[in-house]
Amino acid sequence: MKKIIFTVLCTIFYLNGSAQTKITGTVKDATGFPIPLANVKIKGTNAGTTSDLDGNFLIISKESGEKTIEISNIGNDTFTKVIVLNGKAIVINATLKGGVSNLEEVVLTASTTFRSQKEAPMSISSVKATEITKLSANSQADILRSVPGITAEGGGGEVAANVFVRGLPSGGQYVFNPLQYDGMPLISAFGLNSSAHDVYARTDIGFKGVEFVRGGSAILYGAGSVAGIINYTSKTGDTDPGNIVNVEWANGGRIKTDFYSGGKLGGKDSDTYYALTGFVRYDEGPLDVGLPTKGVQLRGNIKKKFDKGSFTMHGQFIDDKVQFYTGVPLDGDSRERIAGNDGEDVEQLLSSQLANTSFLTPNGNYTSPIGDGVATKGGYFLGDFNYRFDNDLKFRAKARYAKYQHSFALLGGAGDPTKLSDLVNNIDANNTGYSAVYQGGGNIEIDGNTRVVSNNYTDRIRPMTDYSGEASLTKTIELTNTEHNITVGTFLSRTEAEDINYQFSYLSEFNNDPRLVNLNYTDAGGNNVIYSQGGIYNRAGQTANKYLSQNRSAFYISDEIVMDKWRFDVGFRVESTNGEFMDGNIVESTVYTDPELTSELANVKSADGTFTKGTVSATDWAASFAALYKLNDTFNLYGNLSKGYFFPQLRTFTPVAGIPETKYDAEKIYQFELGTKISTSKFSGAVAVYAVFLEDRVKLLQEIDATGLLIDNSRETQSTQTFGIELNGDLEVVKNLHLRGTATFQDHELTENISENLVDNTVSRTNEGNELARQPNFIGSLGLHYDNSKFDTSFTVNHTGSKFNQDVNEVELDPITIARVNAGYTFDIEDDKTLRLGASIFNLFDSDGVTEGNPRGDSVSGTYFKGRPILPRRFFVTASFNF
Repeated sequence: MKKIIFTVLCTIFYLNGSAQTKITGTVKDATGFPIPLANVKIKGTNAGTTSDLDGNFLIISKESGEKTIEISNIGNDTFTKVIVLNGKAIVINATLKGGVSNLEEVVLTASTTFRSQKEAPMSISSVKATEITKLSANSQADILRSVPGITAEGGGGEVAANVFVRGLPSGGQYVFNPLQYDGMPLISAFGLNSSAHDVYARTDIGFKGVEFVRGGSAILYGAGSVAGIINYTSKTGDTDPGNIVNVEWANGGRIKTDFYSGGKLGGKDSDTYYALTGFVRYDEGPLDVGLPTKGVQLRGNIKKKFDKGSFTMHGQFIDDKVQFYTGVPLDGDSRERIAGNDGEDVEQLLSSQLANTSFLTPNGNYTSPIGDGVATKGGYFLGDFNYRFDNDLKFRAKARYAKYQHSFALLGGAGDPTKLSDLVNNIDANNTGYSAVYQGGGNIEIDGNTRVVSNNYTDRIRPMTDYSGEASLTKTIELTNTEHNITVGTFLSRTEAEDINYQFSYLSEFNNDPRLVNLNYTDAGGNNVIYSQGGIYNRAGQTANKYLSQNRSAFYISDEIVMDKWRFDVGFRVESTNGEFMDGNIVESTVYTDPELTSELANVKSADGTFTKGTVSATDWAASFAALYKLNDTFNLYGNLSKGYFFPQLRTFTPVAGIPETKYDAEKIYQFELGTKISTSKFSGAVAVYAVFLEDRVKLLQEIDATGLLIDNSRETQSTQTFGIELNGDLEVVKNLHLRGTATFQDHELTENISENLVDNTVSRTNEGNELARQPNFIGSLGLHYDNSKFDTSFTVNHTGSKFNQDVNEVELDPITIARVNAGYTFDIEDDKTLRLGASIFNLFDSDGVTEGNPRGDSVSGTYFKGRPILPRRFFVTASFNF
């Protein structure tokens, strides 16, 4: 019996002495943003770990008694707390004061392992969600404008921002740098239609932030990225538990409410989390055109965490309508806005009267959706599965389905403001009189000295369905002095889209929100001729009827190699694509027999139901090598080089009857970069030189024809080269006050430009030696930022240097400067609740700088210049409640 009692007592003593204590918690900065890769350790023991991407950590210790836990991160003050290890679970939620250097922030996009921007051998910039919220951004252009190497034009409004990446020619529609949400592109195939990526989703407050990866090494981390990735990463419930409501007011009748809610589902011990975010918005517009913009977006995710991984299901619903602003006639010398008939400066010629326009076509009645502007309705589902077979073997898979009904109603190609009497004489020099009244204006005759303007309307119908998936396996191999992180993966996608256009031309007064003009004249034979009816003088009807689909399949392998002083990224990717298109035949039919109608009113184009079908296919490969050397605690040296590819946009090809299948070569892109990253307690930044070479780019040119309609005029094959230097830096002047700046200098030219005229089938060499269209030689930003967690303010200036509007280099656009000021104060409320009241002014100095000339036609015509000015000054007030 004594032996039994002794044995039991020894067992109890042993079990008690070896009791394990589970320590869990989160690490955040002073703004509540999670800090990944923070060091967590129990002082005086070997127990320790690092926080994950959501700032969470777990330590299981066999120690007992009173100990001190220490949590540290570069750039933040160290957190310490005395704990008692006795087998009972301990929860620690640590807030690290101080601001971390941007270069020390963990990369979420360009890495298969945990590493900071300083340790990545490529150029990376990031913007946190809190900064985006304070910005009251009009569009993607406002968010990306301060990124080095990016030219961002937002003069068109909230969507379809033109974003150009350093050194490469494009139309600005994210061609070489796809827009991604949670690592998957919003559109998997480029160029099935003319819609930019940002028409399918809007930025809200449910993101951790956005990262922009520049350079050829992006091909290793993005689906089809050849020169960069713009990737937004969503918050999940464990990232930021709590609730946020942000209300925004602005002059021009804007009211927008954003919201976010995140947390656990199923009780405090649950491993399931949710996040729900979105907005509701109504806006008379930064330019009042009588057609308001309005819409709603909901996004959310549910995340299930388990011992060896997680599964997250993301979803989006959007029903949004946004007006789009195009170019207007400006003063030919100053390029400033000119006064209309009412004496007010004309900011836009978008007419609310067009919302009621309809006319008969052979396929039925057509009604203009101009009131909807850029209308997007639909959404996506994205499943993201992560599984860790072991500490050295990880699997990740993503699958995404998206479907959108999208249309793009816009104006473009405005003519010169002309006296009504002069217009009639230009139409028919032998006329013997005319009569003109405003549409619905009570038949009041319009004076011949009243200025009128001809304009073109295009309704782009662009529905899109996208299926995409990606799967990868990462194996970590630890050798004596080297760690390899080898990833093999595949990407598959199918995208289906329509490319349908309806067009007409109309006559209106020269004013803001102009009234439509009905014009009749008498010809030399005494016949009454109806020139414009309902304001329309050319019922072109349907001018495009295309149905396109594209499949992509890619295989890739990469290795992130970690050594004591060195880091290497090596990768290879091979991809095949095949596309199918049905090009509908368009015919012109007479739908009216009234002899008084002009032929442009009587004849209307429509699809006859026949199609020319064809397929195109291509295969190419990409390779990248990047290296980084840790010179010391302050300097990291890095370099990268890559060979990439870009498949020409499918809609640039026209199928030929009898030739159903075509193979083509992909465009070749070669990129080089060499630089240094600098990080001290007061300064962080980077300096890099780069070179970009593009070969055999296929470019489709669209122009406004003599009747005022958009046509495919010619196709060019281009080769280009660019050399540049890029700088960015963040200096802490005094505590909490930072001076931040970026600068990009580049020299670029067209080295080859073979032009094929699609009208007369002639081939010529043009514009060789010229600069690239819409690419400046200098882009820069400078700003002062102060934030002590209570009061925050900033003043930033973005400058875009002069550039040519077209490759012909005949019209140079002046430099533009946009200044913005922000300020806010955060009030602490009980139980960790906060309220921030803020204000900001966009375009502080109300510049009339022209962000873009007319890229599809002549920018200079007599005494007028055709261009699109940047949006005018706008004042915002915000209230953000965190609870």
